[in-house]
Amino acid sequence: MRYQITVVDDERANLESLERILKSDGADVRVFEDPEKALAHLRQESTDVVLTDLRMSRVSGMELLEAIKHCDPSIEVILMTAFGTVSNAVEAMKKGAYDFITKPLQRIQVLKTVHQAIERRKLGSENTALREELKNHRVGSTELIGKSAAMRDVLEVARQAAQSHANVLIDGESGTGKGMIAELIHHLSPRRHGILVKINCAAIPEALLEAELFGHEVGAFTGASRRKKGRVELAHDGTLFLDEIGLAPMGVQAKLLRFIQDGEFERLGGNITHKVDARVICATNVDLKEAIHQARFREDLYYRLNVIQIHLPPLRARVDDIGILSQRFLEDAIRRHGKVEIPILHSETLDCLRAYPWPGNIRELKNIMERMVVLNRGGVLMPKDLPSEFGVVRAPRILSFNLGTSLKQMERKVMEETLKSTRGDKKLAARLLGVHPRTIYRYLETCQSDVTDASVAANMGDDPLNADVI
Repeated sequence: MRYQITVVDDERANLESLERILKSDGADVRVFEDPEKALAHLRQESTDVVLTDLRMSRVSGMELLEAIKHCDPSIEVILMTAFGTVSNAVEAMKKGAYDFITKPLQRIQVLKTVHQAIERRKLGSENTALREELKNHRVGSTELIGKSAAMRDVLEVARQAAQSHANVLIDGESGTGKGMIAELIHHLSPRRHGILVKINCAAIPEALLEAELFGHEVGAFTGASRRKKGRVELAHDGTLFLDEIGLAPMGVQAKLLRFIQDGEFERLGGNITHKVDARVICATNVDLKEAIHQARFREDLYYRLNVIQIHLPPLRARVDDIGILSQRFLEDAIRRHGKVEIPILHSETLDCLRAYPWPGNIRELKNIMERMVVLNRGGVLMPKDLPSEFGVVRAPRILSFNLGTSLKQMERKVMEETLKSTRGDKKLAARLLGVHPRTIYRYLETCQSDVTDASVAANMGDDPLNADVI
């Protein structure tokens, strides 16, 4: 195990002895007889632990402790003394010391205390990072903005779920904001003062996922040189968010089931049962019922997770939200890139955005707004500023008809062009035309019955809609 430690003692023999012990343990050791020089060093260089004598001629260990905590509160400090008393230990702990060990020092005692201090420092750093991440995505995050009925329903269910301790399963396409809903639930819950710990079950190799979730003991596998707490343990008194749960391996699913049922688990390579109190929120873009049917997901785990289900609709089903989301993403991008003027979103551009099927959902919209802010020079965002994939809906085509064209022929042409512009999305085409989706399906049935008509075949050509038509 590699770590950095600073040792302070005005007795040279003690310094040399501790330096040998700690270096043999793999530590990067800096030693100082003068506490003031040690403090100057700590103001310039980082360290994980400080091991200092309590009684020194110029500056006491207690005074050094206070100065170190003022300089960097995250540094763990261990005090050493041959004159240890209960009152000294209590005072040291109140001032932020990790531990208090008495002389004569024993190698095992020193290393055990140092290792425990490093473990606490590491856990503290992880918690700080998790809290910082949560702070940056608190409720009110742009992805949760919406005035559509679908989004209002989602937010209402999320708020109600937050007040309980029930497990929540969030499903929806990739990029719809499932992680943001999980953060909202945690932030509004009684566990909001705890940590929201996240893990993506699809992003970690199967061989490592179990250790990442439940932690491991020393020697559990090659390279496991120290004990590590898993994400489950870090989530104690908080919330555990399991993203892409539908892709978790079956072996991991079995251990998750036990944890969710009883709150118990063992670290990898260990035989001590640990108990953790954590709320579980899961997200998936996989149809879990289909995965159960295909024996890829445990049915008993599904019912444990699916106490409260929240379905996040795709962006194409939230057309009413595209305008307000686009405007907010533009403002966010302006601030991020240090620009002053917010470009104007032309009405034709907004029409194109509303007609687009959004395979990448909110994530794709956010990226496109940022791209337009970075590349725009004219102050007005026009359809031509959209990426190439918007070509099919970028500029509405003006249809012209010869005098004497029948209404049926005109209707047929309008249907055909609208379906082309929506890439075959029948519901979107119906919404754009202001008709019921059944009207679109009846049109396609008519095309199928007229498939031998050469004029229809010529008009369709190699268009991707042929698969729906023929």
